[in-house]
Amino acid sequence: MNRTPVVFIHGEWLHALSWESWAERFAGRGFLPLTPGWPGEAATARETRRSPEPFHGIGLDVLTDHYAAIVRSLDRAPVIVGHSVGGLIAQHLIGVNIGRAAVAIAAAPINDIPLPAARPGLWTPDRDGDGPLVPLSPEQFRKVFANTLDTAEAERLHERYVVPAPRRLLADLGCAGAARSPYAVADIGNTDRGPLLLISGQEDLLVPDSVTRAAYKAYGDSTAATDLKQFADRAHSLVMDNGWRYVADHVLRWLDDMGIHPYPGEG
Repeated sequence: MNRTPVVFIHGEWLHALSWESWAERFAGRGFLPLTPGWPGEAATARETRRSPEPFHGIGLDVLTDHYAAIVRSLDRAPVIVGHSVGGLIAQHLIGVNIGRAAVAIAAAPINDIPLPAARPGLWTPDRDGDGPLVPLSPEQFRKVFANTLDTAEAERLHERYVVPAPRRLLADLGCAGAARSPYAVADIGNTDRGPLLLISGQEDLLVPDSVTRAAYKAYGDSTAATDLKQFADRAHSLVMDNGWRYVADHVLRWLDDMGIHPYPGEG
């Protein structure tokens, strides 16, 4: 009997391995987890940092089409779980009825929701010149991405999961005053889409809780199932830091509440 697939989409500055604990957890519950990386992504973050050329020029259009093709290729409509820009993509896809349900965790802003105020050292137009990639140092990662963690854990996460982000992608998200990509949208009025869960960390500096709450409010007129979960004392690293299990288990409970089970006919 076919298991329900779950497609995990990672965000900017992260490698697909950032979902490794989630994949194990979801597989243990009977789901079929899939963690496809971005086009050209190497097997590990270290390899990707060493040879990041495939990331040059990647934009939101490339990523959205990449994951749409993956979701459409599956025999069963999957759950789509995305973090950061992956959460934006998850909302875009479920909004056009691609996928069975979606979970958007600390998602980059959709539609006309404004970006948060500039993050020191990250969103400035001239940071690291005008090269195709924007790296994230261990210090920057700890300061804006893993700001609730101690230095040792932040350094461990940085070594295992952090990669450079394509400058074009950041521009597509509207960073540094750039025009936001037409792909940075979600159909908030679609009443026929699958259920959507929005998740935020209330200590997130990169995508503040206010951005997620604004997205939840934007869906307010839709009769399609839309839920919000806020995690106190959690930063943008909430999918991979020491508290990841609380977030993953909430998603698993929510899927059960939505009647989405690992095997057909359950419930």
